[in-house]
Amino acid sequence: MELKYEQRAKTLTLTLPAEIDHHSAKPVREETDRWIAKLKPESVVIDFSGVKFMDSSGIGLILGRYNKVAPYGGRVVVECADRRTLQLLRLAGVQKLVEIKSATM
Repeated sequence: MELKYEQRAKTLTLTLPAEIDHHSAKPVREETDRWIAKLKPESVVIDFSGVKFMDSSGIGLILGRYNKVAPYGGRVVVECADRRTLQLLRLAGVQKLVEIKSATM
């Protein structure tokens, strides 16, 4: 699976690739930041449905995008994360800043 972006109304949805690590996160951050700067979305939805591996770079990816949209009232929503990813996000306290939607929550 490759990185995909979709805009609907005031929502930017980012579908992540299968691996989010130090090497793959940088281009995702850069491209997402370009979209955010251009669109100023009310919501940035990060879809983890295709992610098979994520290290701490994924947490940085989420929190960095939160820092980009929060100053103008935007929000970040994490969707479709698997059980292992959800556990990592909970341990890091990500749910205190972003909404996490998942059937396994």
